Amino acid sequence: MLLIMPERLRIVVTGLAATYPFGGVFWDYLQYPLGFHRLGHDVLYLEDTGRWVYDPVLQTFTESGRTNAELLAKLITALEPELKDRWYVRDAAGNTFGKSPEQVAEFCRSADLFIHVSASCWMREEYFAAKRVVFIDSDPIYTQSAVPYYVDGTVNDLARSQVDMLRRHHVHFTFAENINAPDCRVPTELFNWIPTRQPIVLDQFAAQVPVESRRRVLTTVASWEPSEKGPTVNGVTYCGKSVEFKKFMGLAKRSPLPLEIAISGAVPRDELRAAGWTLREGFEVSGDPWAYRDFLANSLGEWSVAKNAYVASRSGWFSCRSACYLALGVPVIVQDTGFTKYIPPGDGLIAFNTIDEALAGIEQVLSDPARHAKGAVEIARDYFDSSKVLTRLIEQSFSLTARG
Repeated sequence: MLLIMPERLRIVVTGLAATYPFGGVFWDYLQYPLGFHRLGHDVLYLEDTGRWVYDPVLQTFTESGRTNAELLAKLITALEPELKDRWYVRDAAGNTFGKSPEQVAEFCRSADLFIHVSASCWMREEYFAAKRVVFIDSDPIYTQSAVPYYVDGTVNDLARSQVDMLRRHHVHFTFAENINAPDCRVPTELFNWIPTRQPIVLDQFAAQVPVESRRRVLTTVASWEPSEKGPTVNGVTYCGKSVEFKKFMGLAKRSPLPLEIAISGAVPRDELRAAGWTLREGFEVSGDPWAYRDFLANSLGEWSVAKNAYVASRSGWFSCRSACYLALGVPVIVQDTGFTKYIPPGDGLIAFNTIDEALAGIEQVLSDPARHAKGAVEIARDYFDSSKVLTRLIEQSFSLTARG
């Protein structure tokens, strides 16, 4: 069926910015509604996860979302005053903040697009009322892990319900840019996965720190290992970031630049410090979106590995955080997941597979930081500009269909 796309769309975008009130999470999700707003569309940001929210002060989860919703309201208003009333949060207890449930249901009924990002939403019937319901997978192989078992009939009830929920979406996008390639292990049964990537609203990252004023250090922001067990897919068990990081443990003492990680989780801190790594608490640099942005911007570059699941599956995934570094004119030296087929490395972007390649990448950036800073901005403009990424996403949402 051919859908006629109006010039000004009504778009709902889901996310986790209130559930996990950290700077990186904010930029991951809020650049979608901000980017659509910049394109002239009528946007509603919706957060209805069914989960307890994280309280960073108490460092625990809580049922009430009031404090987190109030923080989100302040941050959205600071980000873009025209979006100050364009949000809705429903917490685990059923309390709602921002728009009323009636206003949200009406908006969804008249929406052209409902964009479900990262399986972040408890998909109620009123959300499926939009003309086009789109899913964006930002966590490849985790998202698809139950599909082979669903197909062969051995899936458990919870995973079956999750796959059934995915099948109700009209179009499915993924950050696995290498999907369908012979070397990619991300399951492709049931769904027609369309590659996409993180949109970056470039004007939010335009105030770059001069290269000569930056700290002479390579940084990243990371979590050591997810709390949930990694997926087993077609006989292969995948893990989080710690498995890949341990392969490069000896890099810090060989690096001509200090390597600093703002990290959270069950981290072997003494072991990392003994190996030469500089550690900071993750929340120290990500307490709000602007502190997070400043931490990235004041780095000479980023050095980071990816989750084992992204690397071992050859997914082609590229980090939202690394895209923000690039937009700030900060070059990135990152582990190859297969993305180099689609985002060519060069000045500003260096991919590695081995510790020697990682060291060579650091030495390249150090040899001419200004050239690599310029190259980083060009890559962000060419590959992550929200106006390009989101325009393409809209066009594909109306022209493509799901298999499931």
